Amino acid sequence: MVEGMGRATRAALERMAAEPLLERTLAWAAINSGTDNLPGLATQAARLADAFSGLPGTLALVPADPVESVSATGEIVTVARGAHLHLRVRPDAPVQVLLTGHMDTVYPADSPFQTCRIRADGLVNGPGVADMKGGLSVMLAALTGLETSPLAARIGYELVINSDEETGSQGSAALLRSAARGKCASLTFEPATRPDGTLAGARPGSGNLALVVRGRSAHAGRNPEDGRNALVAAADCALRLARAAAPGLSINPARIDGGGPTNVVPDRAVLRVNLRPATPARQAEAEALLAATIADVAAAHQVSITCHGGFARPPKPLDAGAERLLALVRACGAALGQEIGWAPSGGVCDGNIIAACGVPVVDTLGVRGGAIHSEEEYLIPASLSERARLTGLILLSLAERGLA
Repeated sequence: MVEGMGRATRAALERMAAEPLLERTLAWAAINSGTDNLPGLATQAARLADAFSGLPGTLALVPADPVESVSATGEIVTVARGAHLHLRVRPDAPVQVLLTGHMDTVYPADSPFQTCRIRADGLVNGPGVADMKGGLSVMLAALTGLETSPLAARIGYELVINSDEETGSQGSAALLRSAARGKCASLTFEPATRPDGTLAGARPGSGNLALVVRGRSAHAGRNPEDGRNALVAAADCALRLARAAAPGLSINPARIDGGGPTNVVPDRAVLRVNLRPATPARQAEAEALLAATIADVAAAHQVSITCHGGFARPPKPLDAGAERLLALVRACGAALGQEIGWAPSGGVCDGNIIAACGVPVVDTLGVRGGAIHSEEEYLIPASLSERARLTGLILLSLAERGLA
């Protein structure tokens, strides 16, 4: 396939590049779909469902699973999430692939960053244009072109576009794991890690924990010795964890909620911390470290500490299957005149969840751009057709011979 493309393959790739990639991206980016903006997500999901309904198969909007969170006072609350788009096409085809993306962004409904503009240098600045409305447009273009190829009958796919990736995918992880079953490969459309198109290789895992510390209140002047200061205990825990960071395990104590009037010993605090282990062995060490630190701090300060959350995204090392898939991507890129490379990334995404299911995944097939998660976020327009054709050729190659 990649050594010499036939007429049908070239026609399918031309069809992909001819899609209204930029116009569609701009239209979707004009919809605020911050993870907590449920009306905006509903609008976005409806637009996506309409756009992807042109593909064959069974399409549905799937309600999110219940998501628990810890409030600033340490109470467990349920957080609502938007519906996820799920499409299944040709489940009996000999080659089965998973494609994933997310419709949510980090920009809330009241964000001042709501509109797109074409910069003087030709780059497109806008909320979610790179992360990842542009990637969704690439995905649709590749699949639309695939369906025009005679090879389409050989490949089936499941597609999941979730509504909560930016907050950890707690409401969609089960759907992702279910969709990953039986797949030979997975393609995810996060933006490239660098403006030159570099893909993410290995990724660390990520654990988001909320440690709820319960002490005892007392008057700060009359009988402070009767109190058990939850805020001090939380701070001690944060310092101990920060000092335990090491190569292969980053630890970021990010926030402490708690405290109150200065004449009261605070009896409750919540420490929020992120741990990123590079390997499964490092994750086991991190879990043991966390348990030991909690026990030591609780004993030292005579408080109780409960831990909520966990490692929702396991480490994603490069295994043999991932290396085969990356080699295929590189070969497809070479056939198209695109130089494809990859490098380790400190970030995490849904590719971590999929890889933990034993499925090789390339998770940065989205657009080239940069400054994501900021008001400077930008998209390089030429990368839309580049990535659509690259994705299309990957799919056609998989259809022809699988992941050998």
